[in-house]
Amino acid sequence: MSKISAAITAVGGYVPDFVLSNKVLETMVDTNDEWITSRTGIKERRLLKKENAGTSYMAIKAAEDLIAKKNINPEEIDLVIVATITPDMLVASTAAYTATKIGAINAFSYDLQAACSSFLYAMSTAASYIESGRYKKVLIIGADKMSSIIDYTDRSTCIIFGDGAGAALLEPNNEGLGLQDEYLRSDGIGRNFLKIDAGGSILPASHETLEEGKHFVHQEGKTVFKYAVSNMAGACTEILERNSITGEDVDWLIPHQANLRIIDATSNRMNLPEEKVLKNIHRYGNTTSATLPLLLFDFEKKFKKGDNLVFAAFGGGFTWGSIYLKWAYNSN
Repeated sequence: MSKISAAITAVGGYVPDFVLSNKVLETMVDTNDEWITSRTGIKERRLLKKENAGTSYMAIKAAEDLIAKKNINPEEIDLVIVATITPDMLVASTAAYTATKIGAINAFSYDLQAACSSFLYAMSTAASYIESGRYKKVLIIGADKMSSIIDYTDRSTCIIFGDGAGAALLEPNNEGLGLQDEYLRSDGIGRNFLKIDAGGSILPASHETLEEGKHFVHQEGKTVFKYAVSNMAGACTEILERNSITGEDVDWLIPHQANLRIIDATSNRMNLPEEKVLKNIHRYGNTTSATLPLLLFDFEKKFKKGDNLVFAAFGGGFTWGSIYLKWAYNSN
């Protein structure tokens, strides 16, 4: 019997209609289009403006897009994982609500939080379930409503982040396709460099924390950039070496969309030409858990069965890693 591997068999995505462009940001904070573009590669980002709608709204939309394209019965889904740092609410599972709303009534579900590496970690988790033979259909969704935790008077963060969601279905494969290898890491040294100070168990919400703006994302940009460049690129070179492949063997790099300079540094370390490096950061900004699946959603038609894809991400905490995957289907 051939070894079971976990392959991506369908993708879906959703981004809100509202566009926050660099030109509009110029009217909100002391910045300009040229400065933002040259330092980040971002031209615009999407924000979810729908009243009383949170991360689950986008997760549901992305999942429904996948289900419709794949034409599957949601009752056949065994597990739903929602990778997110912006759950609808504390305690109550966003994944459980999402699964119920899409009709995955036979699935169990949970949220997974590893900052911007959340979807990468979810891929690893889903693959383990599939490879064990225990489950046949695992739906992973990366979704974040970053606009809910961003201070739009802080020019160091409000220029970077956007809202969105992407989804991928993993199923068993006996052709040697799907996830081939992974290199995942974390280091608590990053705890204080990219964070939200209040709202957790150390510093619960209070009038003081609200007044002091401690419920918004704060980052030390230069430090985060340094670690991101080193570790994201390092993880990719490690995955290449472990599998005895080179940049010539890689068909597509699927990099976390945090900063264009980080993406370029990673692809340069891998000796990849620009045409092999997928980017949509100029359209969406950093959607955190959604960047990797949104790349799959946007560029699905480029992938051919057997293509070698290398995923890479870096997130707060710090968390980072790379996954080597062989694409399992041709898109029409």
